[in-house]
Amino acid sequence: MNITATQPVPGATATDETLRAEGLVLRYGPVVALGGVSLTIPAGQSVAVMGPSGSGKSTLLHCLSGILVPDVGRVVLGATPVSTLKDAARSRLRRERFGFVFQDGQLVGELPARENVALPLLLAGMSRPDALAHADRWLERLGLDKTMGNRRPGELSGGQAQRVAIARALVHDPAVIFADEPTGALDQTTGHEVMQILTTTARMAGATLVVVTHDLAVARWCSRLVEIRDALVHADTLLAASGEEDHR
Repeated sequence: MNITATQPVPGATATDETLRAEGLVLRYGPVVALGGVSLTIPAGQSVAVMGPSGSGKSTLLHCLSGILVPDVGRVVLGATPVSTLKDAARSRLRRERFGFVFQDGQLVGELPARENVALPLLLAGMSRPDALAHADRWLERLGLDKTMGNRRPGELSGGQAQRVAIARALVHDPAVIFADEPTGALDQTTGHEVMQILTTTARMAGATLVVVTHDLAVARWCSRLVEIRDALVHADTLLAASGEEDHR
């Protein structure tokens, strides 16, 4: 049965936010980036995706988040068939239901931190005063006061900038947060702090967390480890303890 952009997924409820990848295949010419990856991520779970360079881990994240569309297979969030939505609908889904944290933060350099955090809310139509008030609360929750909120990204440290990026990813109450090498540009101590904040705030918000990393110390902050090799899932392991517990 083919699922169109307007059809919900059979058997899924409107409140179900399980994220599923079903037989994903994606090629770049003769190069196979994903060779038939299937994965089910229950709502609220934190998953680290690891693998060597070129293994397909970032491609998997891009397919799960609707940035890329697989050649074969599909991605589903609850009752929403992500990968078969039209471009505009997928963009809206990313804006409304997904949050993103990237290695370099990808903050808007011309805007103060609080306005960067408020952007998802402004794009969703919230009034500017309300959006900025929500942004200020999130920045305070992540340890950044109003003085920091009025600074531009170039005036923040790497760790502070990633806190702003985390606040922006969470401010609109997303179902899933995607983090692509969120500590890759940070020193070990700052990376530890960022992962503690990211995993803790995602858990408190009830959001699913998918982290792509090459660093096992980062992966251990999550409750599940998926290893990608040669465009396939090589191993899928529940971790005995979260990184937060390991690093106390």
